[in-house]
Amino acid sequence: MYKTPCSRLTGVWKCLPRYGLLGVSVQQKLIANASRSHMSVSSLIQLCRKNQAEWITFQHFCFLKRQYVKSSSGLCQRAGPKQEPVASVLDDRDDSVVSHVQQIPALKPQPGTVLPSCDQAEPEAARAARLEARQWKELKVDYSDLPGIYARLSKIKLTALVVTTAAAGYAMAPVPFDPVTFLMASVGTFLSSCTANSINQYFEVPFDSNMNRTKNRPLVRGQISPLHAVSFALACGISGVTLLTLGVNPLTGFLGALNIFLYTCCYTPLKRLSITNTWVGAVVGAIPPVMGWTAATGSLDPGALLLGAFLFSWQFPHFNALSWNLREDYSRGGYRMMSVTHPGLCKRVALRHSVGLIGLSALGPVLDVTTWTFPLVSLPINLYISYLAFRFYHNGDRQNARKLFFCSLWHLPMLLLLALTCKKRPVPQDEAAAAPSTTSLAL
Repeated sequence: MYKTPCSRLTGVWKCLPRYGLLGVSVQQKLIANASRSHMSVSSLIQLCRKNQAEWITFQHFCFLKRQYVKSSSGLCQRAGPKQEPVASVLDDRDDSVVSHVQQIPALKPQPGTVLPSCDQAEPEAARAARLEARQWKELKVDYSDLPGIYARLSKIKLTALVVTTAAAGYAMAPVPFDPVTFLMASVGTFLSSCTANSINQYFEVPFDSNMNRTKNRPLVRGQISPLHAVSFALACGISGVTLLTLGVNPLTGFLGALNIFLYTCCYTPLKRLSITNTWVGAVVGAIPPVMGWTAATGSLDPGALLLGAFLFSWQFPHFNALSWNLREDYSRGGYRMMSVTHPGLCKRVALRHSVGLIGLSALGPVLDVTTWTFPLVSLPINLYISYLAFRFYHNGDRQNARKLFFCSLWHLPMLLLLALTCKKRPVPQDEAAAAPSTTSLAL
């Protein structure tokens, strides 16, 4: 590149031959640019200030946007004529225009009606009540409402299901029925479930407020303070675990404390982290029948594990069908459920565990818990829930999910009732001792 100053280019271009109009025009433009090359920064700024009228500003673009509109064929110019002001038409009082205007008759009030006047002031009492309702107030709990609040805080329906499964586990144990131990085990399980559900609601207040299904819970509505809820949970938890440990046996008390820990410290935070929360929640639901069995026998036998497996598998068609119709709510609350993040897996798992209930029923007589009639009498209801789970897997709509959910509500009580009727009765000790003696006499 040459470093010749731009001012010297004028002489060079003057010496060039002027052939053609194009050369002449280019030469003149370059000479003019070279003559202006000595301008300083301040002179350029002054030049820009003088020629502001020639700039394209934002108002120009807005004007172009108003002048052109989109259509199917492309950009077309808007050619609508400017309307005349309405005032000029009315001022001219053209009879042709006024004749087309329909006159609206005045409304006449019915006799005996009193119309409220706009000038009437608001009563002082009503105004004071309205302003008082907008003010922040100290939270006051009515003692007559506490039983209902505690029932909703502890999820009384879910707690009743937990106690029912624990009672079924106690009744299935091959030992004589002890009403005192049964009562203490039921009360301890009830209190432990109240603790777990109350702490769960305490942790999920900001998320429950975003869901239609949980927005009316006591802590969300402010019917009870968080300190009150935690105090209620601690009172139930300490008394429940103590009753299970001292009144029943230490193994049952340990299972009750483990269930509270799994539900509050594992299942509750996992609901917002991973879909494994469903499997952890199934373990939590499988522990109560095991607690009932250990409360009766004091040991962890294969029969207790079989009852826990029944509850573990039953929860997947039950909860997956429930969560399928609540996907919008769970997504709004930020919960990572299978129905939200893995809908295909949600349907497969529901079908898999529904069919698995048939195999678990066949294990009852193998483990010497029930007779061989139990797999036969439980086969119709197991096949029916498997059929509904297959339809849910094949279609995956709201109607099939609702049918599977309502079937699971009566399937579990029916299955436990059939297992109880087909329970293998324990052989009394005197009959067991007499059996070898009769055998020896026969020989």
